Formats: sequence, structure tokens, C-alpha cells
Amino acid sequence: MQVADQIIAQLQAAGVRRIYGIVGDSLNPIVDAVRRTGGAAEGGIDWIHVRHEEAAALAAAADAQLTGELAVCAGSCGPGNLHLINGLYDANRSHAPVIAIASHIPSAQIGMEFFQETHPDRLFVECSVYSELVSTPEQSPRVVQSAITHALGAKGVAVITLPGDIAQEKAVGSAPQFRRVSAGTIVPDAEVLRRLASLINEAKKVAIFAGAGVEGAHDEVIALAEKIGAPIGHSLRGKDFIQYDNPFDVGMTGLLGYGAAAAGMEDADLLLLLGTDFPYDQFLPGTRTVQVDTDPAVLGRRTEVDLPVHADVRATVEALTPMGETKPDRSFLEAMLKKHERLMTKAIGAYTRDVEHTTPIHPEYAASVLNEVAAEDAIFTADTGMCNVWTARYVQPNGRRRLIGSYLHGSMANAMPHSIGAQFAYPDRQVISVSGDGGLSMLLGDLLTIVQYNLPVTVVVLNNSSLGMVKLEMLVDGLPDFGVDVPDVNYAGIAAAMGLQSMRVVEPTDLKDAFTNALGHKGPSLVEVITDPLALSLPPKVTGKQVFGFATAVSKIVLNEGAGEAVAMVRSNLRNIPRS
Repeated sequence: MQVADQIIAQLQAAGVRRIYGIVGDSLNPIVDAVRRTGGAAEGGIDWIHVRHEEAAALAAAADAQLTGELAVCAGSCGPGNLHLINGLYDANRSHAPVIAIASHIPSAQIGMEFFQETHPDRLFVECSVYSELVSTPEQSPRVVQSAITHALGAKGVAVITLPGDIAQEKAVGSAPQFRRVSAGTIVPDAEVLRRLASLINEAKKVAIFAGAGVEGAHDEVIALAEKIGAPIGHSLRGKDFIQYDNPFDVGMTGLLGYGAAAAGMEDADLLLLLGTDFPYDQFLPGTRTVQVDTDPAVLGRRTEVDLPVHADVRATVEALTPMGETKPDRSFLEAMLKKHERLMTKAIGAYTRDVEHTTPIHPEYAASVLNEVAAEDAIFTADTGMCNVWTARYVQPNGRRRLIGSYLHGSMANAMPHSIGAQFAYPDRQVISVSGDGGLSMLLGDLLTIVQYNLPVTVVVLNNSSLGMVKLEMLVDGLPDFGVDVPDVNYAGIAAAMGLQSMRVVEPTDLKDAFTNALGHKGPSLVEVITDPLALSLPPKVTGKQVFGFATAVSKIVLNEGAGEAVAMVRSNLRNIPRS
């Protein structure tokens, strides 16, 4: 047995069934060891051949996020494993248990400025929970075991740097036996719990803001909200786990937000942050705040916290609810729910009504139609930028659907590679990549990966021939948009040449049939939707500085490009201004 065989056997024992990557000289021993396992159909491991290592890391990130199981990606020495780094940042920040095998130059050449020499064990430190160089065959099994336990236990990326010559040496000793560790529950301190109950009982208006840490605690959080009359807002990562079957939902805050979540948080006199490390502190009010999280490092780092609670959300809420007094005054809750309904009807729902014959197609309308025809257990992956906005607002969770994206790293081009990992993980579920034309074009070659494995992924391309989110950022900063528009590209034609079933939709009346046809196809499909390039999105809380910046930018556009361009932009985006 070679060291490479021993490593692959350890990964098999840990439940790994796929490795995403591109072969290369220093990585060849690992790839050949994978070949000898016979593939997943024979109880071994499949090698998933992607076109770019960044796509490999993003695919592994999605695989691990959705399953909670270990996923693996690999790259050859130098440029090969360097290409992994962006996807590994995404995986690590998303708390996805991923192992990256970064093969290395021959061990005798390390430190000699050898061809393709880098130092992966140093380079990947910032985007991992563990990163180590295998220097000898004797060391290998313990390093691999440590990488597995770190990735699963710390929920992040573990990097194994492996020189190609070491991988080919004879294995020494036996590998430690893999034993799965069941996740424990962190219960709140009794005294802290009493203080929390007192704060809630004393407060007249309590609001809840929930993040991804409420996973598995949906019913418990709803029961608490019912008892204390609290509206529930959520982050984008928390959307899947708390928005569905929630009579107290008031939407999402932040740059992509909608609804009354921002108002509810600002008007409350006590805010409960449950399982969230929401990064945009400008959207967090200065009100009295309690934060509950399993990671003590995040408590109070975004906003001042009056009571930090180091515990699981579910355990905390279960213990807290009986201690809380029922609040008979529901006026705050009712006011926020009415405000949310008004905003959703006027400012969100209004964008999808009476536009069935409007061209260019409103992207909001395209997202709403896609939501309507997708399966109840569909998995959506969304590109960063405007695709995040439209999916956040119009893709409705139900407890079975999933919506993931590069929500903490914010990388372009994530949606389509994420969909690859999602479809491999769940071959019998609909997987829908909602991609922007900018994001898709960045890693366009991996459409060939989808074709090669005949994955029934549906790639929806919202093509506005523009980097829409960057355009908005420029405008609110008082800058005329520049460098964000590209010539029209026929992505449906490119996809057809690559071997995907493809459709190009220009008329909104064709959307439903196009989506239905693509989702029903037993192989890869791409639906290109030509959308309004001037459709931008504003957050639910618009500052005077942003309004001034937009007005300044429009004035510059009038001077540089003429009034027609400015009028068209303003007319298109009046419908996106949040209404109170």
C-alpha cells in the first residue's frame, strides 16, 4: 500500500464518496488510488473531473453545506491548488466540512525555488481550520486523521499538503480508526437564563432576528415569538430555517433585505439575536440586545450586546419559553405584521404584477415564475449580486427547499459550481442554478462538467449584460456607472454548442413553459432570460446619503450621456424604491 492508498482509505472510512478536482503530475498518485477503489458504485470514491479547480472547491463547499458530510477537492502543485483558494474561502466561511488535498513539489526540492513551487501549508492558513504538510509516510495517517476531525468538528476547511513523492512511498503503520462523533448540545447557564427571562419580561416590545443558527429550532422559536408577541426577522442564511410556516415573519434586513425586519428591529426595546453573526452593523440598531450563539467568539462583535448567551438556540429557547411571561399587548407585533404585509404587497409584489407582457423582462417576475414551477424540495444556488436579491425575495422556503450561495464570502461565479456539488449530493432532486451573466461567464467552462456527467442541473441565466450590483454601488456612491456593461452574449447558443438543452427567453409569456421544460428534462438544461439592465435593487432602509449619491450620479449621467439614459434608469427603478 502506498501513502496515497492509505489516505484514500481513510477518506473512504470517513464517508467520502467524491473528490472534485483536476489531475496533474504531483496529484497523480492520489488520482490513481481513487481509480483503484472502483468508484462509488462499487463502494469506493468517484473522481469528479472539473474544468477549473475553483469550481472543484465550490462544488465541494455546496456538497458539504447541504449534506453536513465531509466533501473533498484536490489540486496539483503550484497553480493547480492555488486555484482552489477562492472556493475554499467560501467553504470555510460557510462552515462547510471540506478537505482540500494540495499536492506539492518533490519534497527534496522544497525551498529551492523549484518549478511551480509555492507553500500551500502557509498559503491556505487563513481560509482553513487546519493546514499541515505531510513530510514523511509515518506522519501521514495522523495528519489525515487530524484533518478529518478538524473539518467535521470545527466545521470548516482542512488542507493536507502532500508532496507527490511522499504520496508514492510505501505506507507505514496503520491509520487511526475513524469514529463519528455526535454533535453535543451547549445548554445555557442557569443564571444567564434567568437574566434573559427577566429582560424579556421587562420589555414592552421584543423583536427576534434569526440566522442560520436557528436550524433545527424552527418550532421552538415560533412558540417563543407567540408567547412574547415578537416579530421575527431573519438573515439570508437563516431564511431556509425560519421563514416557512411562520405567522410572525417580517422579512429580511441588510443590503438585500425586504419587508419590515429593519423597522421591527429599530422600534423594539429588546432585540434577540438568535444564531446569527450578521456582519452589516449599520443595520443593527443600538437598542438593548441579547445574542445567543454556540461560538463565543461572535458574541458582541457586530454590535454591543447587553447579555451574551453561549449556548445552542434550541436549548436556550426551550428552557426560556416556560420562564417568559405571556405578553397580552400585541400592538407592536400587529403593527409590524401590517407594515410587512403592506411592503410585500406594494414594494415586492407590485414588481411582479401586470408585467407579463413587459420587455425587457423584469428579473423579479422571472424569479417569481421560477419559484412557482420549481419542485417543493428543489435546491437553489444563487450567484452573488442581483441574483442574490431576486432569489432572496421571491424563492419561498417551505422546510424542504434549500437556497445557498456565497453569502459570507461574496464570490462571483459561485452558483453554477455550487449546483454541481448539490446535484451530485442529491441526484434525485431538482437543482437550479440562478446565475448572472457576469458570474456564469467567469467559470463558463464548467458547464462542460455538467454535460460530461449528464447532471440534470437547470442553469437559469438572468442576462442583463451588466454587473448590476456593482452598478448600484457606483450610483449610491455618487458615481456614474462605468465598466459594468458588456456586449450582448448568446449564452443559450454557447450552451447548445456545449451539449446542454438550451432556450433563450425574450418574452415574459414564454418563461413558465421554458422553466417547466428545463426542469422536466432528464439532463442538463440552460434557460437564458433577457432581463431589464436598468433594474436595480435598494435595501429596505435607504439613507439620505444614498439618495444624494443616486441623484448626483444621475446628474453626471445626464451631462455625460444625455437625459434619455438618465430618465430610463430612474423610470425603471422607481418601482424598486421601498414604500412605507
